[in-house]
Amino acid sequence: MNRRPLVSVIIIFLDAEKFIQEAIDSVSFQTYANWELLLVDDGSKDRSTECARSYTQQHPDQVRFLEHEGHQNRGMSASRNLGVEHAAGEYIAFLDADDTWFPYTLQEQVAILEAHPEAEMVYGPLQWWFSWTQNPEDDQRDYVERLGVPSNVLIKPPRLFTLFLRDKAAVPSGYMIRKEAVVRFGGFEEAFQGEYEDQVLCAKVCLNVPVYASNRCWYRYRQHPESSVMIGQVTGQTYSARLRFLTWLVQYLREQRINDLGVRWALLLELMPYKHQKIYMLSKRGQYFVDRTKYWLKTASKFLKG
Repeated sequence: MNRRPLVSVIIIFLDAEKFIQEAIDSVSFQTYANWELLLVDDGSKDRSTECARSYTQQHPDQVRFLEHEGHQNRGMSASRNLGVEHAAGEYIAFLDADDTWFPYTLQEQVAILEAHPEAEMVYGPLQWWFSWTQNPEDDQRDYVERLGVPSNVLIKPPRLFTLFLRDKAAVPSGYMIRKEAVVRFGGFEEAFQGEYEDQVLCAKVCLNVPVYASNRCWYRYRQHPESSVMIGQVTGQTYSARLRFLTWLVQYLREQRINDLGVRWALLLELMPYKHQKIYMLSKRGQYFVDRTKYWLKTASKFLKG
């Protein structure tokens, strides 16, 4: 790689003292050296603020600490936007404070974007990370999710959007994106303070520009009960968050005058079960039985083959 463009790494955090140091360390251990780290505090009340400030003071040339005025808690989208606003890099990579990267992550992602100038974003499958607990029962639980789309190819719009709308495995995660693209599409929608804030930006990108999907795993997605996703599932907020996201999409397509029939049909199909909760629950139950049937058929096939 002849060019070594600056990558702005953005870690937003809220009361993340348990895990934030691991996230920071995974950035510092990158084989790609030309990065800056922006630590964005969303109003933490634990020791994560102290940890972030201390690391910034130790590495003032490469790390910056940011927070909202008055140490406010303004949500994930506003915090990501604050990081983007202050980012000096040509490329931006987001890392959640409870997750980590593999050491080669930035090196490989930059190489792909440099080799494919038409790609505005690059992403790959996540590793679902259970073994971080060091409990014996979690040792064998780690796995790399299926990508859900063709891999090692440039996917032109709006194909990736329609794929990830109906299959959550296809949603871009752990991605690197050109800063110019984030700015051009208006960044994150600050009305989305928690769940689906990342999918809003991904939807804007995948509807309009090419994205490179890789089969390389760069991101370790820590599984723990205090994550925003797990809390949403336990409290039932995921249902309402999904509906808000789909409703926002309807308005976005209208405002942008996106009339692609495949896009509109995919969105209509996703909205139908959410309009009536009973239909939604039946559809989820039906999918459960389909998944279990596939599992038992696969198990039986392996048994019969010996």
